[in-house]
Amino acid sequence: MKAATIIATALLMGCAGARHSTSSELDHAALLAQQGSDAVLWQHASAEAYWLYLQTYEYATSRLESVDQASDAKKQMTDSSGWDRRPLAVVVDIDETVLDNSPYQVNAIRRGRTFDQNDWREWTDMAEAKACPGAQEFLHFAKSTGCEVFYITNRDIREKASTLKNLSDLGFPFADEAHLLLMEGASDKTERRARVAATHRIVLFVGDQLRDFDERFKDRSIRYGRDAVDIMRDSLSQYFILLPNPMYGTWRDAVQGKGTDAEKHARMRLWFEQNGY
Repeated sequence: MKAATIIATALLMGCAGARHSTSSELDHAALLAQQGSDAVLWQHASAEAYWLYLQTYEYATSRLESVDQASDAKKQMTDSSGWDRRPLAVVVDIDETVLDNSPYQVNAIRRGRTFDQNDWREWTDMAEAKACPGAQEFLHFAKSTGCEVFYITNRDIREKASTLKNLSDLGFPFADEAHLLLMEGASDKTERRARVAATHRIVLFVGDQLRDFDERFKDRSIRYGRDAVDIMRDSLSQYFILLPNPMYGTWRDAVQGKGTDAEKHARMRLWFEQNGY
């Protein structure tokens, strides 16, 4: 109740405008952090999030079983010259997909901070993130079916050593440089996915953002991206497994935008004013 009260108060303060406080007097970072506290609490502590991860990875396992069985059947029916001989692969995101960074988010709220690259680097350097529920079991199952696992992440290239250590310490398969593709400039993962697809037949993608499947989902200008989901529904159903992440993502950027915390808070305030049904 205390967290909910703080959030409600923060929103009311923001919506009240400058009648009682000037923009310079507001701690925008703290307000934004508190507005996200329920999402972080749910992700970090709820049995609902725990089960949703387990349930989703169980579904991913069943999808991979179906792909494996279909591949065997097709191989038997197809002339060897027409068979795609590329090895199979599963592509996964890392953060909030196989590694749980909610402790970082909890600490940011405790300190009244929003995302900060230096704070994030301190967290990843520790290489102490725990595995998301069900992730290890699923990826070891993928390995047992003959699928290689590629980790395509928007962690910075400078976080390579700590990321590999974290994955390796937890016993994730294929935790090596050849299977880890980090961000080197742009956050668009299209080129890195294509790199994997050039040598492997990707049978499944797993992530916590729709952009982990296709960069076209970055555009949320029309109905917050829902039309794009409708258009690509068949492909999503066949190839993509989506995990929960209410803490951050393109969905939030569509409202807050980029810029300073003051600018993000102002856009949040405007969104609530314009959508006060």
